[in-house]
Amino acid sequence: RVQTPFLCSSAAQQFPLLSLVVGKMSVVTATKKESELSGQIEDFVTLLKRGGERPRSEEAARQTVGLLRRIVAHGRWDNAGELMDLIRKEGRRMTAAQPSETTVGNMVRRVLKIVREEYGRLRGRSEESDQQESLHKLLTSGGLNEDFNTHYSPLRANVIEAISELLIELEGTTDNIAMQALEHIHSNEVIMTIGYSHTVEAFLKEAARKRKFHVIVAECAPFCKGHEMAVRLAKEDIETTVMSDAAIFAVMSRVNKVIIGTKTILANGALIAVSGTHTLALAAKHHSTPLIVCAPMFKLTPQFLNEEDSFHKFVSPQEVLPFIEGEILSKVNVHCPVFDYVPPELITLFISNIGGNAPSYIYRLMSELYHPDDREL
Repeated sequence: RVQTPFLCSSAAQQFPLLSLVVGKMSVVTATKKESELSGQIEDFVTLLKRGGERPRSEEAARQTVGLLRRIVAHGRWDNAGELMDLIRKEGRRMTAAQPSETTVGNMVRRVLKIVREEYGRLRGRSEESDQQESLHKLLTSGGLNEDFNTHYSPLRANVIEAISELLIELEGTTDNIAMQALEHIHSNEVIMTIGYSHTVEAFLKEAARKRKFHVIVAECAPFCKGHEMAVRLAKEDIETTVMSDAAIFAVMSRVNKVIIGTKTILANGALIAVSGTHTLALAAKHHSTPLIVCAPMFKLTPQFLNEEDSFHKFVSPQEVLPFIEGEILSKVNVHCPVFDYVPPELITLFISNIGGNAPSYIYRLMSELYHPDDREL
């Protein structure tokens, strides 16, 4: 009886110390995870800035979403408002590294939309009521600002689960586009494409499993990526012809369809695609040849061409005019653009991982994927 109070008092003295130690360990662990995450983001930013071989758009999208999922899991935030500010801050840092890689900014906006949706569900608001109120919101959006300061414990887990579903969707985008090939490519057709596109390659290979057709590949000078495309298609026993960009118009009268990939789909349905695509699109329009664009939804950006100059990317003209031509170089200025702008009126159909759509339908897809308030990060 005498020792019991002593033991109890000593235990009472020890418990605060134990809780203090556990608290310090959790703080150290959280700080370590944050520093690791910051290092991973910095590595990704460095990769985007690199002048040589950067990751493909699909890989850049997956890496961006993966990093954003870690930010949600290990970042310090208490409510949806703080989380969105954190995502925007890191998103601006990643997009500033390579403005021409719009996929990164698109994925940041997708995750912001996910946060908004999950927060809305926890507040008891359904997607149906959002759609019903959409016209009213458009008319009165000037004075409505949603409050994101309420704390909900399940928000972190719900957002992480939704982001994981987005990652699964990204992994199957190319396959979903390729599955539609037989609806668009028929036997004995002549198909024209330009340069190299991983999505178009998968699309044509899928069609070649059951159909015989001829592919004409414009080489896409000065980098001549069309040669790589032709070799890959020829290995699959697809009849393939490589030609120079100058012959596009001359050959177009024989072509049944033009199928191309793209770097970015703009908000008005226009394209930012490899240099030479505008020439191809104009020739197709003149001969009334359908122009089909194979592009996953993560390439759809809510930006317009005139908003900023980030789409205008120039590289060294070494391939066009080598530096050994010093005498000529001293007298001329040579610009070597990487991308072309293709207006929406030249495009017949977009084939994405969610189906085929006309350029005029892009605005609807935009509203489904991104929130209007997230257009500017």
